[in-house]
This record gives sequence, C-alpha cells and structure tokens, in this order.
Amino acid sequence: MENDGASKRISKTKIWVALIVLLLVFYMVVMMQRAVLLLGDADWVAKLLGLAYFVIPFVAAWAMISEILFGARTEKMANVLAAEGGLPVDNLPRTPGGRILREAADAEFEKYKLEAEAAPEDWRSWFRLSCAYDASGDRKRARKTMRDAVAMFRATR
Repeated sequence: MENDGASKRISKTKIWVALIVLLLVFYMVVMMQRAVLLLGDADWVAKLLGLAYFVIPFVAAWAMISEILFGARTEKMANVLAAEGGLPVDNLPRTPGGRILREAADAEFEKYKLEAEAAPEDWRSWFRLSCAYDASGDRKRARKTMRDAVAMFRATR
C-alpha cells in the first residue's frame, strides 16, 4: 500500500514537471517571436533587445534539459538502489509540520559520510550521502554530491 502512495506521488510530480515544461516552451516561443519583431525594427536599441530576447530561450532550454536529465538519471539510480535494497531508510523523527529534525539528520549524516569516504568510487555511497545532505538541510551540497554520483553512475554504464 505504501508503494501505491509513492507511485501516485511520482505520477503527480511528473505531471507537474510536464506542465512546467509546457509553460516554459510557450514562454520560449513567445520570446522568439518578440525577438524576431525587435530584430526587424530600425532602432538599434530595439535590435539589441531583440538579440537579448533571442538568446534567453536558448539559455532556458539548456537549463530545462539539464534539469530534466538530472531528474531522470537520479530516478534511474534510485530505482537501481531500490532493486538492490540499498536506498536509505527514511525513519528520521519529524516535527509536527513534517520537517526532519536537524539534530537527528546530522547524527545520521555521519554514517553516510564515513561510508562515502570508505568507498569514494562507489556511486551508491555518494547517492546516500546526497540524501543525507538533503535531510540535514544542505541542498547545495546535496545537489553537488548527487551530480557527482550521477557522473560515477554514468561512468559505470
């Protein structure tokens, strides 16, 4: 039954991601149309703005694609770990609002840090360390560590 909730949550997440992607694509199309209009104007300031409007959709597309690939690769790694029984267990105490208690997460973090130090070439240990960073509230390090885990995972495939 718990698996049902997780699959429903994943489905809802994928639906939201698809909606956001559609909105971003719509935004990029509008930006490109505006860029063409501004580039066709005789005023050099308008042409400069048109050039800037032309670049923005490409930057947005690059960011969107890289985030989608990051999410897909992370999901693939999580599926491999789940099949192996290697996902970290989420049994940390929480506040009434649902947030993980920082002290408990920090204590648990040490275990995953030592595991990653003992196996620096194993993407599995870095994946779990990333989850520990996230539970401790350090999102920046969590994402960097997960990117490292993705690179190691891709090198083994």
